[in-house]
Amino acid sequence: MREALSPGDAERLARDAEPEFDTIVAAGGDGTVAAVANGIAAAPRPLAILPLGTANVLAAEIGVPRGAAGRAAMIAEGPARQAWPGKIGGRLFLTSAGVGFDADVVAAVDPRLKRRGGRFAFVWAALGELWRFRPTSMTVIADGIGHRVGELIVTTGRLYAGGFAVAPQARLDEPVLHLALFEDRGRIGVLRRWAALLFGCSARAAGATIVVARKVEIADPVGAPVQADGDIVAALPVTIEIAPRPIPLVRPNKM
Repeated sequence: MREALSPGDAERLARDAEPEFDTIVAAGGDGTVAAVANGIAAAPRPLAILPLGTANVLAAEIGVPRGAAGRAAMIAEGPARQAWPGKIGGRLFLTSAGVGFDADVVAAVDPRLKRRGGRFAFVWAALGELWRFRPTSMTVIADGIGHRVGELIVTTGRLYAGGFAVAPQARLDEPVLHLALFEDRGRIGVLRRWAALLFGCSARAAGATIVVARKVEIADPVGAPVQADGDIVAALPVTIEIAPRPIPLVRPNKM
């Protein structure tokens, strides 16, 4: 086992792993898993997850067992099935990306508080962003069709952030992205949709229009942050699209 001190280390270690390793295991949160996926993207081999991060959305998506014995059995015996990542620029993401309030929150998270307080750091950042909130508007072009919205969440699977059901019909093995388009641009709209998600409602129930697409373009507001798998990875304008090929993702035998 090799320890990574940063996402850059995780990506490099995965890329440079000796060819005799049949499976690469990413121990950490969704950001670490994404870094490892980027490391093996040029020469994909089975990727397994040992969830140890603040949020482990991908682990919840595929049903990684909770106990050590179950996780060990999954890594050793679980089948590797294709999972289609999204791509922003030249980088892959495995669970979700976002522009708007959620990306502003990720950008505002204090890394030291995140290390000490875990999810509390995101709650604290969200409260601060609500206090400083200014309505924004963006044009989202999804497979050539334009939408004017206040917030965008893009997922490859059903779940988002702390395990919220954003796109119940989405599947990791389908080469498409599911877009939650929130038209309401005000503070009350933000509070309403996040309250709905916290209480287990889908994004549609929280006021979103769900759109399926392979390519999404967002041009404005220029410079706004873009998050993917819980890390800021870019700023507008960006193109978000399905990756050109899947990653073999190790899953429990029951799936």
